[in-house]
Amino acid sequence: QVQLVESGGGSVRPGGSLTLSCAASARTGTPYSMGWFRQAPGREREGVAVACMDAETEYYSDSATGRFTISRDRGKYTVYLEMNNLNPSDTGMYYCASAAGYCGLQNYFFAYWGQGTQVTVSA
Repeated sequence: QVQLVESGGGSVRPGGSLTLSCAASARTGTPYSMGWFRQAPGREREGVAVACMDAETEYYSDSATGRFTISRDRGKYTVYLEMNNLNPSDTGMYYCASAAGYCGLQNYFFAYWGQGTQVTVSA
């Protein structure tokens, strides 16, 4: 079982930046991948950025590409999401998740989820 603890959400003005952190406490094994998913009010949860923990491979949604960067600290089982040039459409609850045996943006394959951290972008 994997427990995930997120931090770093908050409120920011359009054009601003935030960095989210997620630490995994793995009781059995190492997560194969860790990533971030966003759920806006009235919308389905969608993948934003995912990092493969045993390879230098990352996946980004179209909206995150060029503005967000996911990085990993394998020794600490931690991933970070640096978000730049934020706009109101980035507003939502951001969830950290981990998966075993899969690395990609499909949330169906992620078995472990954090509690979420709110990101609000408004003027």
